[in-house]
Amino acid sequence: MNKLQVTNIHKSFHDHDVLKGVSFSADKGEVLALMGSSGSGKSTLLRCINLLTVPDDGSIQIDEQKILFNAAERSTLSNSQIARLRKKIGMVFQQFNLWAHMTVLENLIEAPIHVLKQNKQQTIEQAKILLQKVGLSDKLNKYPVQLSGGQQQRAAIARALMMKPEIMLFDEPTSALDPEMVGEVLSVMQQLATEGMTMIISTHELGFARRVANRCIFLNEGMIIEQGATQDMFANPQTARFRKFLEAMQH
Repeated sequence: MNKLQVTNIHKSFHDHDVLKGVSFSADKGEVLALMGSSGSGKSTLLRCINLLTVPDDGSIQIDEQKILFNAAERSTLSNSQIARLRKKIGMVFQQFNLWAHMTVLENLIEAPIHVLKQNKQQTIEQAKILLQKVGLSDKLNKYPVQLSGGQQQRAAIARALMMKPEIMLFDEPTSALDPEMVGEVLSVMQQLATEGMTMIISTHELGFARRVANRCIFLNEGMIIEQGATQDMFANPQTARFRKFLEAMQH
């Protein structure tokens, strides 16, 4: 099933309201593009979905597991609840976040062996298959510093996939890359989309969003002010703010 339901998520930092009641859903196999200018709350929203940041209010549900966030519920949020939700969600960051002291292969097998208690030899075989999928078969014994930015990001995607997530979150996955490396990362993500992976992608790559995302969500100052089918939104923006955003991005 793997339906994600995000309801009325609020988050503040030091009296600054970053998210002001965000609600949306994603069905299994759907690709959502999360758009908005810097500071609109995209990264915070993604971090709230996998509980790297705990929301102040609202709820998140994947399949039958629902977690409520308010002052009373938040104090009873257990590590096992967080772990259960995180097991279903993979996340890829702007800055790759690979462990510098480990080879690419070691980066991939660390969590499945220690968190999921998987057999080491089977995990290594699984890692080799994923590295082939992202075009890094020849890099498994290299360290992150020996890879280009695009290669590091592809390794980070493979590492997230090692945990067999039901949903993948991408936080501006190409923003730290040189332009010529952007395509190699986007092609891996496009392949995941065609294979039916549920994905929520914060991105400024309008062409990619247009090609790959079923739906778009446009955030402005912590609120969703427009959402809908990607082609409809690009062809016929309903709000002046989203229209202005598209114009600015296309220039």
